[in-house]
Amino acid sequence: MPKDKRTPVEQSIDPAAQEMLIRADEIGVSTAFSRADAMVPCNIGAAGMCCKMCGMGPCRLTKEGQTGVCGATIDTIQARNFVRAVAAGSAAHSDHGRDMAFTLKAVAEGKTEGYMIRDVAKLRTVAAYYNIPVEGRSPTEIANDLADLYIAQFGQQRGYIAPVIRAPEKRQKIWQEQGVIPRGIDREVVESLHRTHIGDDQDPEHLLQHTIRTALADGWGGSMIATDISDILFGTPAPILGQANLGVLKQDMVNVVVHGHEPTLSEMIVAASQDPEIIEYAKHAGAKGVNLAGICCTANEILMRQGIPAAGNFLHQELSILTGAVEAMVVDVQCIMQALVKLAENFHTLVITTSPKVKIKGATHIEFDEHHALTIAKQILRTAIDNFKNRGPVQIPNARENLIPGFSHEYINYMLGGSYRASFRPLNDAIMTGRIRGVAAIVGCNNPRSTQDYLHTYVVKELLKQDVLVVQTGCGAIASAKLGLLLGEAGLDQVGPGLREVCEAVGIPPVLHMGSCVDNTRILTVLTQMVEDGGLGDDIDQIPAVGLAPEWMS
Repeated sequence: MPKDKRTPVEQSIDPAAQEMLIRADEIGVSTAFSRADAMVPCNIGAAGMCCKMCGMGPCRLTKEGQTGVCGATIDTIQARNFVRAVAAGSAAHSDHGRDMAFTLKAVAEGKTEGYMIRDVAKLRTVAAYYNIPVEGRSPTEIANDLADLYIAQFGQQRGYIAPVIRAPEKRQKIWQEQGVIPRGIDREVVESLHRTHIGDDQDPEHLLQHTIRTALADGWGGSMIATDISDILFGTPAPILGQANLGVLKQDMVNVVVHGHEPTLSEMIVAASQDPEIIEYAKHAGAKGVNLAGICCTANEILMRQGIPAAGNFLHQELSILTGAVEAMVVDVQCIMQALVKLAENFHTLVITTSPKVKIKGATHIEFDEHHALTIAKQILRTAIDNFKNRGPVQIPNARENLIPGFSHEYINYMLGGSYRASFRPLNDAIMTGRIRGVAAIVGCNNPRSTQDYLHTYVVKELLKQDVLVVQTGCGAIASAKLGLLLGEAGLDQVGPGLREVCEAVGIPPVLHMGSCVDNTRILTVLTQMVEDGGLGDDIDQIPAVGLAPEWMS
């Protein structure tokens, strides 16, 4: 039976979300929150006791000692399911990285519209990791070689993927001894699917060993490639003032919400929105201009580089449409609910899909490609502007918080040591003297089966009391932003004395926004430099650091 419907206060700690959930009930439309209440999760599937790997099943192992038709034990079935989940996640992040690599290649060859290399220093630094010659060469020559190297990581069949050399030497040796260094990004994903096919790998520990290899292909492969190239093409983030929550939408402007993960689209939407031609087109339609806002990781990408406000995290995608103020929700890949189209039918909002990999039945499809990026971005904005006249009643919550995002690895390095002595040693010293007890990375999604943002922010506040510095990415970062935790002065009265002393001395907030989900790789490179700068040991496992995703859903 469905469980009792929760109240808006039980569904989210965010006042803006609560207001929109009340509006949804008044209008009579469903949201992920109400559907989660109505849809009781399968307890057999939730416990990993269901196998659907072949046509002899599905097999449900509900009794002790029971096996599937093929004889698969519960341990084998649970390991198989986990391998496939990791493979799907690795494929999603890594395919993002692949697209970024091909975009860099096209930029180097002069075959794109609107893109350029914005951070030559980052380009030269990354190229040097792989012994790509940089002296006396133009940025496009270096970028061409780097793009070729990165593209090759996906189809490589033997050896080790290149970015692994950026891990501490001791860590590389352990991975090598355990046989978990990825040989090629695509190979590990394909092998995950092969091993979990009927009649293949049936040793749970052996399966889980390959899970590690597949995960490393993401973190030290596809995601790291994505972060590197995003910084090279769009600029390495540095602190910038931004805002978050549904109150960033504007009643007198055309509101376009960009949602997904790929900055190649959102950066061009930003550029197009500032074009005098587009601004004039919006004014001719009766609006004062175009107002952009982001959802999910796209929000983080354009927030930390351009200062474009974040309308919210994963569970705000439907809520933004419920305001009645959104002319278009422009989506690319990942974390996009199919429910958006049906919900939008109750308003004037257009859901516009843009990726050749992602279509949603009933949505408007305007396919994006990097070779005509700015032209297509303008087409998308004109479509949204043309829809402004169809807007009905509007209810925008008066809720928005200031924040300072943009704490990239490079900026934290500079912040701690300056231009000439950039180093993580001051952070290491603060840990060694006990002023800071460690570093926690709190990342990941929202899940409507828990109270939105509660777990993220509860864990953050408890760790701050214990003198633990917090870094965040993805929807977790936006959760803290909406609570006002991402400002330098915010919450310092709630943190432990040691952490407060360090934050005040350096001038940083106790919670650092480090980017989107693929930017979890910034956390990996930060930990590596903490090892290299000395005092805490010679490997990442010796640093007092932890990572967690309190409200994960994917």
